[in-house]
Amino acid sequence: MRLNHADAQAAEEAACKYLRGQGFGIIERNWHCPYGEIDIVARKKQLLIFVEVKYRRSAAFGGVIHSITAAKKNKMQRSILAYLQQHPHRGDVRADAVLLQAGQALRHIENILD
Repeated sequence: MRLNHADAQAAEEAACKYLRGQGFGIIERNWHCPYGEIDIVARKKQLLIFVEVKYRRSAAFGGVIHSITAAKKNKMQRSILAYLQQHPHRGDVRADAVLLQAGQALRHIENILD
């Protein structure tokens, strides 16, 4: 997520706070590779999660849920593989999304690549 916008920064902070509240430790934020960016990498015991954070001000164009496109998923999958090549992990791995839309509660979706 580009952090040049105050709402985007606040959304990512809210996602980190939520994940910490769920028992995850934040390992990386805004990790970049040639395929894209992973907003948050978090760990809880042997589970490593890669989190895409999306924020929308309104429900226009289908709302925040429709911002996770097939192209975004493909980039995320390639980015996760690149991360794991550089940082080997011997536990479970999962790709999640944390969605925030103005006026609605934070929504955590597990296994967005399945």
